[in-house]
Amino acid sequence: MARARPQANRLREAPPANQSVPRQRRSLRARWSAWIQQHRESFRSSLRRMVERPWASILTVLVMGIALALPLLFYVLLDNARALSGGLREAREFTVFLQTGEGTDAARRFAAELGQRKDVAAVVVRTPEQGLAEFRQLSGFAEALDVLQDNPLPNVLVVSPMADSRVGNPALLEELKADPRVDMVQYDATWRQRLSAILEFGARAMQALTILLGLATLLVVGNTVRMDIQARAEEIAVVQLMGASDGYVRRPFLYAGFWYGLFGGALAVIAVGLVELAMRGPLLELLASYQNRFALHGFGWREPLLVVAASSLLGWLGAWVVSTRYLIAGRPQR
Repeated sequence: MARARPQANRLREAPPANQSVPRQRRSLRARWSAWIQQHRESFRSSLRRMVERPWASILTVLVMGIALALPLLFYVLLDNARALSGGLREAREFTVFLQTGEGTDAARRFAAELGQRKDVAAVVVRTPEQGLAEFRQLSGFAEALDVLQDNPLPNVLVVSPMADSRVGNPALLEELKADPRVDMVQYDATWRQRLSAILEFGARAMQALTILLGLATLLVVGNTVRMDIQARAEEIAVVQLMGASDGYVRRPFLYAGFWYGLFGGALAVIAVGLVELAMRGPLLELLASYQNRFALHGFGWREPLLVVAASSLLGWLGAWVVSTRYLIAGRPQR
């Protein structure tokens, strides 16, 4: 009985099971609040340390901005080149030069004959007078052309195949070449294929350049964070002796890498925007001299956000790799 009474007293003194739930909630809430406070402090302290070392921070951000601006500028140029050459690559017309003896009326009858075919969408007749006027306007040899007594240009038919026909419509091309009224058929399929190959090569080169400069950005951030870790080695050792976890030690350097990437990406976007503004006027004048009304376009709102997000991620990743390697190397071997 004497043994049973203390056990009964302990049972009466023990709190109910449901009273431990508020304690657990308070404990989780306290841990969450402490975790948020640690992140907030690391967020501020990493930015404060960058401000305290302005020249080193500025040099790191400049190197990252230039490295990120190069592939972004290449992307803008390639995107405009694709838009400019889009109509050229999609053009499917045949330019049919008729014999010199074929007059304008015969050319119109030939055009009406071709227009009745199911594989032909449209046929446009260009008379020698129209061709000479166009050549006079574009060539810049107007005074020299005035010396000519006769117009040496033939009638020309511009034949547009149907959109759903095979690429280039080789059957129609061979029929036009074999027609006795035709002197020559011009179809620039070869240079269009070369243009597509050049643009494809440019896209692959842009991808390779982006990967290489992305790795360079990663190394720049990693080297900067490594130097910062070495400068704070004694502070890190003291904090670890006090029982700080690896995550606590690593957190300020991760935020430092994030800030470097954020500012570097923003600088790259600004640099590309300035280059675009500087080149827009002369390039538009050049296109206008070739009677081209192509509208240049830069990047929209998505591309800058993606660049800044990617650069911030690269900075964070570079800091994580370096800080993790330092913590693993400094951990005592068992």
